[in-house]
Formats: sequence, structure tokens, C-alpha cells
Amino acid sequence: MLNRDILIVEDNPADVRLMQEALRTLEPAVAVHVVGDADEAWRFLRNQGKYVSAPRPRLMFLDFNLPKGGSLDLLRQMKADHSFRLIPVAILTSSDSAKDITEAYELHANCYLTKVSDLDGFFQIIRWAAYFWIDIATPPPAAEPIDPLAFTVGL
Repeated sequence: MLNRDILIVEDNPADVRLMQEALRTLEPAVAVHVVGDADEAWRFLRNQGKYVSAPRPRLMFLDFNLPKGGSLDLLRQMKADHSFRLIPVAILTSSDSAKDITEAYELHANCYLTKVSDLDGFFQIIRWAAYFWIDIATPPPAAEPIDPLAFTVGL
């Protein structure tokens, strides 16, 4: 079975709580992991420090307005790195600026989601995005970690 791990990269604790609440109702359940900035996201993805056993996320929700331009750098580096470029990244932001939307897609974001002000609408956006990327879209085989013991070489 494919993993059902979602990584949320968000520095606003209130948004994190709302996203966790929205994702809590998905069936089958998803495992939600949260980091607060781009540096911590890199440690999670690279299994460094306290994230040595972190799973490879099946989907990343990325706040597009992290401090110090961290969102743009993280997205740029992920999509330039063969190890991480296949992880779908859903940009989540309050900005509906054409410039921001274009920049996100130019950096190869997989989708751009604008936060809405009403709670039900926000929950719906999060659930639909997670449902699509986790349950509908078929990831490329390389998006899942390869178990070296699953292959045998015949001589």
C-alpha cells in the first residue's frame, strides 16, 4: 500500500491546527507531519537530526509566505533535486496575486491553493487537495521509496 504521509510546512500555528482538523476526517487516515520553516522541512526530507526516521511524504502543503523567502528557496531546491522533485507540492497561501501564482508554477509547484476566509471552505480545499493527491492521482514509481530487499539479481 502506498504511504499516506502528508508534510505541512507552515509557520502559523492556527493554520496548522485547522489543516490537521481538516485532514483528520480522511478515510483511510493520513499521517500528518508538521514543520515550521524551510530549514526544518529540508531536515525532514533528508532524514536528518530528529527526523532520521521521517517517512517520505506523499504530499507537501507549503505555505508560500514563510519568513525570509524560505518557501521559494525550498520549492526551487526540491524541484531541482532528483530525490525530491516527484513529491507533489501544494502551495497554500492567502495571496491571489497573478505574480505569486505564476512564480509558484514556474518553480514547478503542483498546485496553487488560495486560503479562503470561511472555515468550511478552508476545510474543503484542504480535504479535496489531499484526497486528490493521496487517493486519486497515481504517483510515479520513483515517488515511493524502493525496498532494496524486494529485488533479487539472477546470475
